[in-house]
Parts: sequence; structure tokens; C-alpha cells
Amino acid sequence: MAKITSIIFSTCKLRPFRLFSSRTTTPPTPTRNTKVNFSTPDSDSDSESAPPPPVTPNPPPPYNPFNKTPVTTTHPTDPTNLQQVFHNIRTDGLHNNAVKMLTALSQDGLTHEALELFSQIKDKAHMPDVVAHTAVIEAYADAGKPKEALKVYTRVLASGVLPNAYTYSILIKALAGSGDEKLVREGTRCFVEMMRRNIRPNVGTCVAVFEGLVTGGKEDEGRELVMKMKEMGFVPDKDGFREVLKGKRGHVFRSVMSIVFGD
Repeated sequence: MAKITSIIFSTCKLRPFRLFSSRTTTPPTPTRNTKVNFSTPDSDSDSESAPPPPVTPNPPPPYNPFNKTPVTTTHPTDPTNLQQVFHNIRTDGLHNNAVKMLTALSQDGLTHEALELFSQIKDKAHMPDVVAHTAVIEAYADAGKPKEALKVYTRVLASGVLPNAYTYSILIKALAGSGDEKLVREGTRCFVEMMRRNIRPNVGTCVAVFEGLVTGGKEDEGRELVMKMKEMGFVPDKDGFREVLKGKRGHVFRSVMSIVFGD
């Protein structure tokens, strides 16, 4: 594994590349219906003169900010085939991994972190170490090897590389969903460490931690974790939890909502 990891990290240096501007198309503004309806509410003409529903423009498709092209992520046919996964990472030059990290940081509202990461790649023409390390952690997580992902994370800290919100999210979800009591505890520890570094976890990461604790019968630890979160100024988002847990019912759903929100 160390040999594979060293091969991946050796590709962090990138050749300079140039950004090209792209032309964006502004969606047409819907025409306002200025017709005045003087009919009474129960008139037959009421439905005919009602204004049309507002037109919601379609959001632009995701794109690669390095070359302003649509994102085309190539997923390995078998994520457990680490040789193929690492080969893809190496041949892609880590660009796909950088795009995924930038997108995730932006979606979590971490615009400053995303712009800082982008400027490092654009101005210095090299891939930051956190992208390469996180790519390896994600490869092991997707392959169902959370223990190996944790080992890589330990080496990340030992080498002085600071993980970001995306790194923590990938690692914590893998550990919390492992079903292994020891690894679930490690996931909870990383979750607390993340907040102590003043990095706000997204809702999906929070839900994964509490689901892991509930599934392992650690409801009391879940309640203690809620208290720690609030002490550090991180208040769980109830609507966000419901959205992530949408479609899930039963013991786990009820227990998570009860532990976190007292429902």
C-alpha cells in the first residue's frame, strides 16, 4: 500500500495549464402578465386570466473550472479494484479529484476554502498535497476498506498536511458506516476533531455519525456528542437531518431524531 501511495503522491506536480474563458447564456426573463382581472373570484373567466406560473431557469450543468468544460468523471467499473482506481488517479493527474473537492467545498458554503484551493492550482501550477492524500483516502473508502483509509489519514497528519472539510467527510462516513465498533468510535473522534479545528461538518456527515452510533447501540454516546457539538457552537440542522433521512423510517430514524433533537 505504501508503494501505491507513493506512486500517487508523485503525480502531484502538474504542468502549467491555461484557463479559457467561456460565454454564459443568461436565461430569458419570464414575461410578466400585466392583464388586470376585474372578474369576481367565482367567475368562470378567473381561471382563464390567471397569470402563468413563474418560470424557474434550469441551473447550469457542473463544469471543470480548470478548462471550463462539463464535468466528466470516469468511475472505475469495480471500485474494489484498487490497481485500476490508482491507475485512473495517476493518468487523470488528480484533476477529477480536485474538481470533486472544489464542488463539495462550494456546496457546503466553504467558498473561501474553495477559492484558495483553486488559486493554488491555478497560480502555482501544482496540485496541493491535500488533494492527493484525500484521493487515496477516498479510494480506500469506496473500496470498502475504512481501516486502510484511516491509516492514510494518520500519515496525512504525520506529514503536516491539513485535512479540509471534504477530507473529513469522506473519512468519517467510511468509518461511521463500517459496522465495526472500534472504527465507529474513530469516526466519532475524527468528527469531534473536525469541529475543534473549526471546520463545520455538513449534514450528511453528521447524520452518518449518529446513524453509526445508533446502529451500534451507542445512544448515550450520541447524546454526549450532541452536547459537545453545542458547546463548540455547532447546532444541528433539523430540516437538513430530515432531508437526508428522507425515506428512512424505523428504529434508526426515530432514534437519531430523538437523540439529536429530542423528538
